[in-house]
Amino acid sequence: MKRAFLLLAVLAAFAVLSLSTDAPERALDQAGEGYVRLALEVGAYSPGYIDAYYGPKEWIVTHDDSVLRRGFPATELRKKADAIVRSLDAAARQSLSDMERLRAEFLRKQLLSVKAQIDLISGRKFTFDQETKLFYDIIAPVYPKEEFAKTITALEEVLPGPGSLQERLSAFRKKFVIPADRLPAVFDAAIAECRRRTLVRIALPEGESFKAAYVKDKPWGAYNWYKGNAFSLIEVNTDLPMQIDSAVRLAAHEGYPGHHVYNALLEEKLSRGRGWVEFTVYPLFSPQSLIAEGTANYGIDLLFPDDERLEFERKVLYPLAGLAPATAEKYDRVRRLLSQLRHAETEAARGFLDKKMTRDEALRWLEQYALESPERAAKSLAFWNAYRSYVINYTLGEDIVRAYVEKTAGPGASPERKWQVFFELLTTPRTPSGLAGLGGR
Repeated sequence: MKRAFLLLAVLAAFAVLSLSTDAPERALDQAGEGYVRLALEVGAYSPGYIDAYYGPKEWIVTHDDSVLRRGFPATELRKKADAIVRSLDAAARQSLSDMERLRAEFLRKQLLSVKAQIDLISGRKFTFDQETKLFYDIIAPVYPKEEFAKTITALEEVLPGPGSLQERLSAFRKKFVIPADRLPAVFDAAIAECRRRTLVRIALPEGESFKAAYVKDKPWGAYNWYKGNAFSLIEVNTDLPMQIDSAVRLAAHEGYPGHHVYNALLEEKLSRGRGWVEFTVYPLFSPQSLIAEGTANYGIDLLFPDDERLEFERKVLYPLAGLAPATAEKYDRVRRLLSQLRHAETEAARGFLDKKMTRDEALRWLEQYALESPERAAKSLAFWNAYRSYVINYTLGEDIVRAYVEKTAGPGASPERKWQVFFELLTTPRTPSGLAGLGGR
């Protein structure tokens, strides 16, 4: 009898332990489902807010005109968001594994961005910095115009001659435009090489694939529409002439090891592998975008270290485009210098969206400090009008990801080690402030 009693006591103790161990996981699962349903509900009132969704079809929310006419239920949706955040905070006070803690913080920051979207739809106005903090979990530093002077001087030396630097640069870049009838062949070759190099480093889901399409009249240069089941539609905007360096940039950024790889791995490792339903939805205006854009941009240099990009473009892409390979080295030097001016767009966007710059002043800033052509500067403003402060995800996002990978990999790290850190970043729930070492809250 004593042995039986002792056995029952032991079994009861294990049952309690199992229950307490499973409780945080169940709480996170419930929060994940609540987050997905809330994001889809908000998306029903905000076209374009949901960038991708491949979860249960019955969760998709659509509203007819009669519902939309009743108005946006901001108070109700805010209460839902607050309730899920409280449940996450309660779960975080329990014993969590490192992965569960990352998951909880990821969900919390995503939910705060959903709540900010509710406020935005309700008519609340944010400054540029307030918006980036709420939506992307980070505030971009201020980049004074003096910071770009050294690079502009270097470009003056590389492109001497009469006329303004903008005029000389524009004339120079026109020599490297990919003819429209050759663009598909050039892009296909670029994405094939990016895929080949990525597969050497990362095992992708079996059967992963993409389709490329060429479009017009868009505010962006290219877009990855992830459809689930490791498939992406990659659209390339041909409104403006496309220079030869854009082929590798867009192929890597939108495809390999960029957005296509990131989304396919999240689906395989987290959504399906761990059953974390929150990764079946992707609200565009959320901290996840800074990780997505930052890894997509940093991945280009990871894919083509040192001068390997120049060599590939010179040997393969220039001939396909009908351009002179002998001119590739000078163009690559100009490309590298122009990349040092990318934060000039952040400052112009901040000034324009905060109404401290008029449209004309923002255009002049872009032409003077980012050295954009008038046509490309106008496209930048069209992008800000559509996506507002999202621009920081490309520039600051790349800086944060680069610093994180290189610091984590360690000084003098091998390419293999950097790829390992990069892969771990792509397959774990992360927040921008966490990567930047600013703390979880």
